[in-house]
Amino acid sequence: QVQIVESGGGLVQPGGSLRLSCEASGLHTSDYVMNWYREAPGKVREWVGARANDGSTSIANSVKGRFAISTNNAENTVYLQISNLNPEDTGVYYCNAHGVHIWNRNADYWGQGTQVTVSS
Repeated sequence: QVQIVESGGGLVQPGGSLRLSCEASGLHTSDYVMNWYREAPGKVREWVGARANDGSTSIANSVKGRFAISTNNAENTVYLQISNLNPEDTGVYYCNAHGVHIWNRNADYWGQGTQVTVSS
Protein backbone atom coordinates (compact mmCIF):
# COMPACT_ATOMS: atom_id res chain seq x y z
CA GLN A 1 0.00 0.00 0.00
CA VAL A 2 1.36 3.38 -1.02
CA GLN A 3 1.61 6.11 1.58
CA ILE A 4 2.85 9.65 1.18
CA VAL A 5 3.43 11.47 4.44
CA GLU A 6 4.49 15.09 4.72
CA SER A 7 5.93 16.58 7.88
CA GLY A 8 7.96 19.52 9.08
CA GLY A 9 5.39 22.29 8.89
CA GLY A 10 4.69 24.70 11.69
CA LEU A 11 4.53 28.31 12.78
CA VAL A 12 7.52 30.34 11.65
CA GLN A 13 8.39 34.02 11.87
CA PRO A 14 8.97 35.98 8.67
CA GLY A 15 12.50 35.51 7.46
CA GLY A 16 12.76 32.06 8.97
CA SER A 17 13.36 28.71 7.31
CA LEU A 18 11.76 25.31 7.25
CA ARG A 19 12.53 21.94 5.82
CA LEU A 20 9.51 19.90 4.84
CA SER A 21 9.78 16.17 4.41
CA CYS A 22 7.87 13.85 2.11
CA GLU A 23 8.33 10.23 3.09
CA ALA A 24 7.05 7.65 0.64
CA SER A 25 6.37 4.01 1.39
CA GLY A 26 5.09 1.32 -0.91
CA LEU A 27 6.90 2.80 -3.90
CA HIS A 28 10.37 3.84 -4.98
CA THR A 29 10.58 7.59 -5.48
CA SER A 30 13.04 6.96 -8.31
CA ASP A 31 10.09 5.64 -10.36
CA TYR A 32 8.10 8.82 -9.89
CA VAL A 33 8.23 12.52 -10.33
CA MET A 34 7.94 13.86 -6.80
CA ASN A 35 6.09 17.15 -6.82
CA TRP A 36 5.53 19.73 -4.14
CA TYR A 37 2.40 21.87 -4.19
CA ARG A 38 0.97 24.41 -1.80
CA GLU A 39 -2.51 25.69 -1.21
CA ALA A 40 -2.91 29.09 0.38
CA PRO A 41 -6.19 30.06 2.04
CA GLY A 42 -8.74 30.95 -0.62
CA LYS A 43 -6.39 30.15 -3.49
CA VAL A 44 -5.98 27.27 -5.91
CA ARG A 45 -3.32 24.67 -5.32
CA GLU A 46 -0.03 25.83 -6.78
CA TRP A 47 2.89 23.77 -8.00
CA VAL A 48 6.14 24.92 -6.37
CA GLY A 49 8.70 22.36 -7.47
CA ALA A 50 9.57 18.83 -8.41
CA ARG A 51 12.27 16.20 -8.37
CA ALA A 52 12.28 14.18 -11.56
CA ASN A 53 13.02 10.47 -11.56
CA ASP A 54 16.50 11.18 -12.92
CA GLY A 55 17.24 13.25 -9.83
CA SER A 56 17.03 16.65 -11.48
CA THR A 57 14.98 19.33 -9.77
CA SER A 58 12.88 22.26 -10.93
CA ILE A 59 11.44 25.14 -8.96
CA ALA A 60 8.57 27.45 -9.83
CA ASN A 61 9.70 30.91 -10.88
CA SER A 62 7.55 32.49 -8.17
CA VAL A 63 9.66 30.90 -5.42
CA LYS A 64 12.98 30.35 -7.16
CA GLY A 65 15.90 31.35 -5.02
CA ARG A 66 14.08 30.55 -1.77
CA PHE A 67 12.88 26.99 -2.33
CA ALA A 68 15.07 23.98 -2.96
CA ILE A 69 14.41 20.28 -3.31
CA SER A 70 16.66 17.45 -2.24
CA THR A 71 16.34 13.69 -1.86
CA ASN A 72 17.49 10.99 0.49
CA ASN A 73 17.16 7.88 -1.65
CA ALA A 74 18.08 5.56 1.17
CA GLU A 75 15.13 6.83 3.17
CA ASN A 76 12.84 7.26 0.14
CA THR A 77 12.30 10.83 1.25
CA VAL A 78 12.12 14.09 -0.66
CA TYR A 79 12.67 17.40 1.08
CA LEU A 80 11.50 20.92 0.38
CA GLN A 81 13.79 23.50 1.93
CA ILE A 82 12.18 26.92 2.26
CA SER A 83 14.17 29.97 3.27
CA ASN A 84 13.35 33.62 3.88
CA LEU A 85 9.74 32.76 4.59
CA ASN A 86 7.11 35.45 4.22
CA PRO A 87 3.39 35.51 5.10
CA GLU A 88 2.49 34.73 1.48
CA ASP A 89 4.10 31.31 1.95
CA THR A 90 1.40 30.39 4.44
CA GLY A 91 -0.62 27.40 3.37
CA VAL A 92 -0.83 23.64 3.28
CA TYR A 93 2.07 22.00 1.50
CA TYR A 94 1.40 18.76 -0.32
CA CYS A 95 3.65 16.10 -1.77
CA ASN A 96 2.61 14.21 -4.88
CA ALA A 97 4.08 11.17 -6.58
CA HIS A 98 3.30 10.84 -10.27
CA GLY A 99 4.34 7.78 -12.27
CA VAL A 100 6.73 8.19 -15.19
CA HIS A 101 6.94 4.70 -16.65
CA ILE A 102 4.48 2.88 -18.89
CA TRP A 103 3.57 0.54 -16.02
CA ASN A 104 2.81 3.34 -13.54
CA ARG A 105 1.83 6.23 -15.79
CA ASN A 106 -1.64 6.42 -14.24
CA ALA A 107 -0.31 6.40 -10.69
CA ASP A 108 -0.89 9.63 -8.80
CA TYR A 109 -0.51 9.67 -5.04
CA TRP A 110 -0.99 12.53 -2.59
CA GLY A 111 -0.15 13.06 1.01
CA GLN A 112 -2.39 14.68 3.58
CA GLY A 113 -0.37 17.90 3.61
CA THR A 114 1.53 19.80 6.25
CA GLN A 115 0.54 23.27 7.43
CA VAL A 116 3.01 26.14 7.19
CA THR A 117 2.08 29.39 8.88
CA VAL A 118 4.31 32.42 8.60
CA SER A 119 3.47 35.07 11.13
CA SER A 120 5.10 37.33 13.65
